[in-house]
Amino acid sequence: MANLTALRKTLKRQRQSLTDVERRNAADAAITHILHHPRYRSANRLAAFIGTNGELDPSPLLYHAAALNKSCYLPVLHPFLKGRLWFCHWQPDITLHLNRFNIPEPLPHWHKLIAARYLDLIIVPLLGFDNQGRRLGMGGGFYDRTLAFVNRNRYATRPFLLGFAHHSQQVTSLVPNTWDVPLDAVATDKGILITRT
Repeated sequence: MANLTALRKTLKRQRQSLTDVERRNAADAAITHILHHPRYRSANRLAAFIGTNGELDPSPLLYHAAALNKSCYLPVLHPFLKGRLWFCHWQPDITLHLNRFNIPEPLPHWHKLIAARYLDLIIVPLLGFDNQGRRLGMGGGFYDRTLAFVNRNRYATRPFLLGFAHHSQQVTSLVPNTWDVPLDAVATDKGILITRT
């Protein structure tokens, strides 16, 4: 656990050392790779996130997707199930509000919410990743709890999980926990790493 805490600190420091221009250029390059990916092209319902605290920001992808009449969603804190997420319908003119973690999210109107299992593609934030699709998050477990159904039934219809990060966030290896939900691929400024077939 001490090693994991140290790794998180190192990766956060490394990520935050990038300039705004470097982050924007890296995010634009990663988004360009996603635009050509078959899972993006075939997705009707997709979710992304608003990058904060040095994260690469995939949110410009939502504007492209909306222009193609895809249904777009942002994660919101689940109002009843602690530590879990729902996904709220997003449109370019929607007003965002800061949640308790200072992350922008839409107001979760009931008729606009969808569970993760009904999405085709989810762009997932991360702090670090390895080439096996193991993901190191911020430590809150929100995505792992929300996506736990993926591990329970490997053959059920489920979203394609695409990490979004700077290529320098790749580490040699991460030790998985039983509750970790692996990614299918990771989009970086250098390309898309397919981690599961």
